[in-house]
Amino acid sequence: MKILRSYIMNELLGAFFISLAVFTFVLVMGNIVKLAEMVIAKGVDLIYVVKLFAYLTPYLLSFSVPMSILTATLLCFGRLSSDNEIIAMRASGVSLYKMSFPVIIIGLALSLGLFWINDKILPNAHYQSRRALAEIGIKKPTAFLESGTFIKNFKDYIIFIYNIKGNKLNGIRIYQPQKDRPVRTIIAKSGEFNVVPEKQVLKLRLYNGSSDEPDFDNPARFYKLNFKVYEVSLNLKDYMPKIDKKPKDMTIAEIKQEIIKLKSSNIEDLNSLKVEMYKKMSLAFSALVFVIIGVPLGITTKRSEKSVGFGISLGVIILYYLLSVGFEGASLKGNMPAAVAMWLPNLILFLSGIFLICRSAES
Repeated sequence: MKILRSYIMNELLGAFFISLAVFTFVLVMGNIVKLAEMVIAKGVDLIYVVKLFAYLTPYLLSFSVPMSILTATLLCFGRLSSDNEIIAMRASGVSLYKMSFPVIIIGLALSLGLFWINDKILPNAHYQSRRALAEIGIKKPTAFLESGTFIKNFKDYIIFIYNIKGNKLNGIRIYQPQKDRPVRTIIAKSGEFNVVPEKQVLKLRLYNGSSDEPDFDNPARFYKLNFKVYEVSLNLKDYMPKIDKKPKDMTIAEIKQEIIKLKSSNIEDLNSLKVEMYKKMSLAFSALVFVIIGVPLGITTKRSEKSVGFGISLGVIILYYLLSVGFEGASLKGNMPAAVAMWLPNLILFLSGIFLICRSAES
């Protein structure tokens, strides 16, 4: 029996690491383009991009590990079934439950590991990534300025920039809404940013344009002033607000403390915090659930082709995350308790897997 368990575990782990490489690569490529753009188009230092990628890794693993163990389980038992090895094992007196046991243990171990990542590593990584983005915003504000859109981050100013290339700007309009007065407008053909980090000030130097200046005799009226060089000082403290922890940045213990703190202030609408807390747990144990439903599905398909395993895996994953998103939305609207909503997708797939395993064992 020990040899048989080692055989199944080797078969599973081989497929798992291949699947993990594939899914992680796909998820990385979905984010690497944005990170590369920050270096190439925005001029952000490479060290910051490396940091952001490192902080992104736990988030990717929280999704790629459950998807990979599901695919590995389907491929493993699909191949064993297609080669009639399942029939041979059962003919030798080895039940499906015994065959499934080592795989379930691996699924449980992965879930416990993911629980630790989701609770301890991922919140800190998410928070540090937000701080890194804030630091980039101070040292390289143009990294987050979008051309062709109205920028409203700075207090008292609304800025529109037609084209941004590094620190060089073209086609600039600055609007300064004023109470009980017409909107003051500054227009420039070109310009550039100069950051003063120690003062947290952004100097916007404009070239060849015009500015509305108030009439000293009647401040409610403006006169047009043409200029070759004009400077506007923008406060980076307004641009980058204080980085407070969001629920995603908190561990389960921190969320519980936050709930107690808010309840003491007579705040009762705490469903968003509870949803985040139970989501960390339920997503971690999705690996175990995927193993349990993957065993009977793999046997049923009786196909060893990797494309079939990946296809079924994708279908189960889509179903699981659709259920998670749907129940999460219902909970946030107050239609379901947070614990029920976030654990229900796991429970549905778990019971379905147990039912299918029992039916396969008896057939």
